[in-house]
Amino acid sequence: MTTVDRWLLPDGIEEVLPAQAQKIEKLRRQLLNLYGSWGYQLVIPPLMEFTESLLIGLDSDIDLLTFKVTDQLSGRTMGIRADITPQVARIDAHSMPTEGVARLCYAGSVLHTRQKSLLASRSPMQLGAELYGVTSIEADIEVISLMLETLSASGLEKITLDLGHVGIYRTLLADSGLSVEQEGLLFDALQRKSSVDLEQILADIDQQITGEWLLALSHLHGDSSVLDKAAVMFSAGPEKALQAVRELQAVAEAVKLRVPGVELYFDLSELRGYHYHTGIVFAAYVPGYGHALANGGRYDHVGEVFGRARPATGFNTDLKALVALLNASADSIEQTAAISAPASGDEAMLTMVSALRSQGETVIARITEEVDKRCNRELVLSDGHWQIESL
Repeated sequence: MTTVDRWLLPDGIEEVLPAQAQKIEKLRRQLLNLYGSWGYQLVIPPLMEFTESLLIGLDSDIDLLTFKVTDQLSGRTMGIRADITPQVARIDAHSMPTEGVARLCYAGSVLHTRQKSLLASRSPMQLGAELYGVTSIEADIEVISLMLETLSASGLEKITLDLGHVGIYRTLLADSGLSVEQEGLLFDALQRKSSVDLEQILADIDQQITGEWLLALSHLHGDSSVLDKAAVMFSAGPEKALQAVRELQAVAEAVKLRVPGVELYFDLSELRGYHYHTGIVFAAYVPGYGHALANGGRYDHVGEVFGRARPATGFNTDLKALVALLNASADSIEQTAAISAPASGDEAMLTMVSALRSQGETVIARITEEVDKRCNRELVLSDGHWQIESL
């Protein structure tokens, strides 16, 4: 690498300069305070952990996204976290083993070996909330409502909530008699909503009606009428599939009541996080952002690997992405009406500066002849007393 390009950063890795950093930190504090007002307690998991705990319980995608290094003290493999969710699950299962309901929130940087999408950051700032110990849909409703309020509090509008339920697919798959290889092909075809591939895969299964239901999933996406169609279709089918549809209907009604302005979209073939999610899954979309801005779902078995499987649901988003979508420009520092003070050792002035800062004022020492451009006032000595005057 030549001297000229030493400033280059790896693809997908970016620095955060003062203007954006100020906005990110302000929003981080605002949202963590919001979560606190809902009863969620802040936890700060470590940046690195042994891979035995960091990667267990989630799908293989997280394994591929995780940078791995060798611990020089123990010789064991460690991972730089690519997702904070399993860390919070470990905290609930092992570090804070309460028997009742636990509400935990977090905010911190994660690192990815590759970009999740073309323009995505490999170093997002993940923020989220998790609710443990409740099996009922009231927990899902609360977490979804908090996710939507997160986006609203960030200044975003025209939010679309995408709702699905992996329990429907799991139930139908259990009755299909497909091999592991066929299940993989079916999963891929369903995500692509390829009717041709689905028909070919399902042609040879023993349960014809099950095959028809699985094929129908690829078409069950759209407005609330999708749930009505699914309820009719599964009325004579597996009870668990019909129950999952009823859960989606109840959650949708409750969310619409709490957040009237949200647009609801349903996709019964949405299997995001299928390998670890166990129930309702959800994602939020906004104009100007090509993929889900926030997402989550129910994952009742993640804590099992830590010795305590607890019902759980949660969501996460990226603080950097939230700030980038704000209407206010992130290119200039917000003017904070700062006060310029001379670099003096005068005791009275130093006492006044300390008092002003404790009151929330920004006081910037003038250590050169140039006054900081953020200052619109200054401290001046007049008749033996320090006072504030306009610049």
